[in-house]
Amino acid sequence: MPDRGDERYAVLEAAGRIWAVGAVHGETARLRHLHEALGDALVPGDRLVYLGNLLGVGDDPAGTVDELLRFRRLALMLPGAEPWDVVVLRGGQEEMWQRLLQLQFALAPGDVFDWMIGQGLEPTLRAYGGTLDEARRAMRQGTLSLTRWTSSIRGVMHAKPGHESFMASLRRFAVDDARGLLFVSAGIDAARPLDGQRDTFWWGAAGFDAMTAPYGDFRRVVRGYDPDHRGPEARSYHLTVDGGAGFDGALIAECLAPSGEVLARLTA
Repeated sequence: MPDRGDERYAVLEAAGRIWAVGAVHGETARLRHLHEALGDALVPGDRLVYLGNLLGVGDDPAGTVDELLRFRRLALMLPGAEPWDVVVLRGGQEEMWQRLLQLQFALAPGDVFDWMIGQGLEPTLRAYGGTLDEARRAMRQGTLSLTRWTSSIRGVMHAKPGHESFMASLRRFAVDDARGLLFVSAGIDAARPLDGQRDTFWWGAAGFDAMTAPYGDFRRVVRGYDPDHRGPEARSYHLTVDGGAGFDGALIAECLAPSGEVLARLTA
């Protein structure tokens, strides 16, 4: 397995407990309330993983990023804390956002754009200064106009302190250094190795649901988003940490032992 310097994934080292935060989907107020409870619960040696899908769907995606960056600074003030003790995964919403910023390179940008909007990306677009009408006008006018439009959106993101570097820091998956737990955003294909997952971390929910045995040496695979919105669920080999934030549900965080045992749950 590559070392910690591999930017595709994160390693949670010497974790006493690991707090896993489910999909937030732009619900800043819920995240702030969850952080209030987490601030009281975190102790030295804890690690913190946000399981992707911070953006999209809800009404304040940019505010969600601001709130996460704020709390990350507080979490890293714990005695002995290191920058890599707080990890944020790339979810489907963040993956779509990166694709939107490169929309001029798509073979059928209109189709790609409409699909992403249908998946809940419009609130993120608005949060960074874009509108549906402007986007579609740019696409009608051609590649050069579309390039200018995506550049303008990127410029708004760049102007928000920390947002561009935050997007660049997202990881595809995370593991603890004992390889007991694997953290993903929404899915996995149990028939493929980690370096062969491609986009199943975001769209492979069916493979996740079909798991009937451990994935490799991992005791449990933990995800933060269930597209079927069935709520948090614990099975022998996998765990869903999703209370339905963004879809009229709650935002939850679960505290896990390295063994995969659920020690506590916080709800906002």
